[in-house]
Amino acid sequence: MDNTSIYIGGDHAGFELKGKIKEYLKKEGFEVHDDGPLSYDPDDDYPDYVVKVAKDVIRHKARGILICGTGQGVDRTANKVPGIYASVAWNKESAVVAKEHGDVNVLCLAGRLTKPAMAKQIVKIWLDNPFSKEPRHARRVAKLKMIEKEYLKGR
Repeated sequence: MDNTSIYIGGDHAGFELKGKIKEYLKKEGFEVHDDGPLSYDPDDDYPDYVVKVAKDVIRHKARGILICGTGQGVDRTANKVPGIYASVAWNKESAVVAKEHGDVNVLCLAGRLTKPAMAKQIVKIWLDNPFSKEPRHARRVAKLKMIEKEYLKGR
């Protein structure tokens, strides 16, 4: 996995927070790739940017951050892409669980509901904590991957 690159995207509701997270990540030494939107557009649609980030995360074996109003729209969309395991995190505890228990490769944030200081803490926790590999968590992640594989095979 590429641990230095982060692909980031969202929509108009996540645009302001996305800029703050980009600045934070750059200060922390990450190579940040902005998959859009690159300018504020109140009529944009998050699926357009989610797909770009998801493709880049898979192609580069990297991590991604997606931001919309609640985090739920980008989360639902990202999890439609095979190989993406996304989760919304709204506080420090949910960030720990997303990474340590779920081994998510895409973090989703709520641009309208999460203050920048908390969002930075969430991102830091998600980046710093490894997947626990505890048997129950590894078993569950493996089952998710099997479901994905079986669904794709049946298409």
